[in-house]
Amino acid sequence: MSVLVVIPARYASTRYPGKPLVALTGATGVASTLIERSWRAAMSVQGVDRVVVATDDDRIARAAEGFGAEVVMTAPECANGTERCAEAHAVLGSGYDVVVNLQGDAPLTPPWFVEALIEAMQTAPDADIATPVLRCDGATLNGFLADRKAGRVGGTTAVFDRNRKALYFSKEVIPFIGTAYADDAAETPVFHHVGVYAYRPAALADYPSWSTGPLEQLEGLEQLRFMESGGSVLCVEVDARGRQFWELNNPQDVPRIEKMMAEMGLE
Repeated sequence: MSVLVVIPARYASTRYPGKPLVALTGATGVASTLIERSWRAAMSVQGVDRVVVATDDDRIARAAEGFGAEVVMTAPECANGTERCAEAHAVLGSGYDVVVNLQGDAPLTPPWFVEALIEAMQTAPDADIATPVLRCDGATLNGFLADRKAGRVGGTTAVFDRNRKALYFSKEVIPFIGTAYADDAAETPVFHHVGVYAYRPAALADYPSWSTGPLEQLEGLEQLRFMESGGSVLCVEVDARGRQFWELNNPQDVPRIEKMMAEMGLE
């Protein structure tokens, strides 16, 4: 199975302009940009044939080429990372069985998360797209609840059926649990959606032609377009193996991620 990993990155983020070029300091005190750390994460995945950064911004392109990444320039009109991946894949041409979208704001993504998606696409031929979900412990869930109370988006949650087919994704905490968890280590019924996607090339190519539905507009979650258009989204439960995980969504996330990198000994 031939696998292409695309890292979509744009400068003009609404919540955090210039986010891909934000410097993060690791355990050794060395600072590297968010986009470089995301590229390193992609390069560590086993079973991948090619990794590219897809952007519409010359500053990001220069930075990426500076640390050795292959860059594909895409249109500024791309509404989200999936559209940018679709354009990058079209530019590069066919020949890939799976296209992975490893978003440029998730430098802590463990390689086995992506490897699990690639394996799932091999064993679940009916899935148009696969994406990882991670069961929240009490501490993570309480962090999500605190962020929502403060008006911040701390993470996306997912619900799915017994066959792991996605039912819904939301920036709210779903399902409703009623209260915070007193035990930080407790397992909860809430699943954190990890913003990584593995697509069938045909479904990815169709995606930009589908109209944006009301749920995607309300939530601002690109994967909902697949669901609103009748596509099948497979949720793949992954194991953190003690690894902390967080996406960089807001400026307030920078010290949180740096603290996690220090605790895990990540450079």
